[in-house]
Amino acid sequence: MKRSSERILTTHTGSLPRPDDLADMLFAKESGELGDRAAFDARVRSAVAEVVRKQAELGVDIVNDGEMGKIGYSTYVKDRLSGFGDEAAKRASLSAADMAEFPEFTQRAFLGRKVPPMKRPSCNAPIAYRNRDELARDLDNFKAALAGVNASEGFLSAASPGVIAQFLGNTYYPTHEAYIAALADAMKVEYDAIHHAGFLLQVDCPDLAMSRHIQFARSSTAEFRKVAELHVEALNHALRDVPPDRARLHLCWGNYEGPHHHDIALADIIDIVFKARPMAISYEASNPRHEHEFKVFKDLKLPAGRILIPGVIDSTTNFIEHPEVVAMRICNLAGVVGRENVIAGTDCGFATFAGFSRVVTSITWAKFRAMADGAQIASRELWS
Repeated sequence: MKRSSERILTTHTGSLPRPDDLADMLFAKESGELGDRAAFDARVRSAVAEVVRKQAELGVDIVNDGEMGKIGYSTYVKDRLSGFGDEAAKRASLSAADMAEFPEFTQRAFLGRKVPPMKRPSCNAPIAYRNRDELARDLDNFKAALAGVNASEGFLSAASPGVIAQFLGNTYYPTHEAYIAALADAMKVEYDAIHHAGFLLQVDCPDLAMSRHIQFARSSTAEFRKVAELHVEALNHALRDVPPDRARLHLCWGNYEGPHHHDIALADIIDIVFKARPMAISYEASNPRHEHEFKVFKDLKLPAGRILIPGVIDSTTNFIEHPEVVAMRICNLAGVVGRENVIAGTDCGFATFAGFSRVVTSITWAKFRAMADGAQIASRELWS
């Protein structure tokens, strides 16, 4: 994994806006109405090539495939794992404590928004990795897209056992612990494949923060920490054959504009997060609920060899951050943990679920340019 040894490198969290025609194909596939699979595969491949090239043009150093072939960062696994078929079962609840406290805001937030046809079946049978075709296509598409593109590195995202459990309920395994363990064993196939293909692996772990005010809203902080410990232990088991310096972990409190006043503090979980094997930690650091938390590292020494990837641009609003603001955010953290330990990133993905983003596509790209420009300003300040 490259470090910011000569300048501040830039990256992002994963999902990027899908072209409208591809989003329509993803919706058709999700609904079981996709007529031409070959045309879909070809469009995914061309979209990956387009988005990789776009990232490089905008100054992103560590790029990915934009998750072009996925309906969503967490629920895509239902098409790759066996055991998910209970559409009639009660869905896992995604009700957030902060939104529930302000129902009038919740109503306004979703007014007039078209919700993608995202299926969330529950687990009703033993879990195993059964469909490797889509994974193989992801790897091949990304490899082809990187050819001839000026990028420092490439990464691919995969869902963590904990976030899968948050979005896809369980009616088969007797306990949450057993369900998480089964998911970890199955997802190891995907983690290993991404690593063996030569890409950085990013494991998406919102469950280590977001699930505190959603899935475990009624738990105490101490009780939730035990859950987080369980999830990290299972993740480490699944990552045992992926070197730490070839993996990074994304932590977030939910990629939505909302009150977020029930978010668990970074200080309350960061010690557990650092127990996870991935060398780099990507996390929200630019939104108003978490921007101040670079101060956490004044009291908590960054473990040796670790890299932090703070979000320096927000993924839920159409404000285009000023490059000087981006530089300030970078320098705030670099001044505490060291410039070589910081890579500039985004708070979260810009299209967590296909067709469901508040940020206009053209503004997404403008934000990326602001991030690259801000990283250049910060680099001049930090290496002057």
